[in-house]
Amino acid sequence: MSDTTCGTTDESSANCGGSGADADADAAADGGAATDADAATDGGATTEATGGSSSACGASGSGDAAGSGSSCGASKSAATEETVGSTADDFDADPGRLVAVGLGPGQPEGMTGRARARLLEADHIVGYTTYMELIPDEITEAADELYDTPMCGEVSRTEEAVDRALAGNDVAIVGSGDPNVYALGGLALEIVESKGATASAVDFEVVPGVPAAQSCAARVGAPLVNDSVSISLSDHLTPMDEIESRLNAVAAEGFTIAIYNPWSRKRRENFETACEILLEHRPADTPVGVVHGAGRDDERVEIVELGELESLGETDLIDMTTTLLVGNEETYVWDGRMITPRGYESKYDY
Repeated sequence: MSDTTCGTTDESSANCGGSGADADADAAADGGAATDADAATDGGATTEATGGSSSACGASGSGDAAGSGSSCGASKSAATEETVGSTADDFDADPGRLVAVGLGPGQPEGMTGRARARLLEADHIVGYTTYMELIPDEITEAADELYDTPMCGEVSRTEEAVDRALAGNDVAIVGSGDPNVYALGGLALEIVESKGATASAVDFEVVPGVPAAQSCAARVGAPLVNDSVSISLSDHLTPMDEIESRLNAVAAEGFTIAIYNPWSRKRRENFETACEILLEHRPADTPVGVVHGAGRDDERVEIVELGELESLGETDLIDMTTTLLVGNEETYVWDGRMITPRGYESKYDY
């Protein structure tokens, strides 16, 4: 989850498979992340936040499985071949609770009150290393244990969270943005199902956060107030031919488009292809909001024309921390803000 407030980076080593470090770009970053140069390591780290806790879980059967690296008996193989190990039957304790929490844009003030409350209630907090660093100290210090993995460990850390909940702990798995937007909310449920457990058994809950599309749109005005669509250019989990097909469809139908994960050093051609597709359907002077690192220290915001967008791919403005807001045929720029009319002007005089 997701994954900057507007996308993840690709600073990791390439042992994730697929398109370099895009594993967490789709699976962990709606709201995005900053650089994690140590992402070649798939193993996670457990921190006893308050001391005195010696065992994260209580799996009875699978802890001795070959290749197990989970403190809960889960089998964690290489990042390119992550598999789910233990099952619900391996745990003796009554299940605890599993909550997927969206952190929002990244700054503490962008976190919802509900997210803060659920994190304060959690015994264990699990997440991508960079996202864990976004959590205020008063929350992490109140937890019994913290467990983090670098980029590319999204399956193993999600299983870790599930196993800890099955072992009777109150567990929160975190990500930036919203758990249901290019994030781990769905993966958590899939792993619970694969272990033979049920969502109700672990009292599964999703706590929403402000998605990157909305937090970035707020930086450039009001570009998404009518029908809009989100598309990720990361082909780590979705083949590029499917991405191209979807982009052609929505560009032709006049949706405003939020584009996630537009660029990485290992797949620049996806961005170039997307620019070409957009220009086939929209005028070159269509406004595009470009938001890099929204809510972070390196935030940059520009409004450009679609025809010049591709040339920005060679600059540091476009990377995995950037979200693009592509206007439609009615979007215009006024006083430095993008506006997409909702339709009031055709019904009312003002």
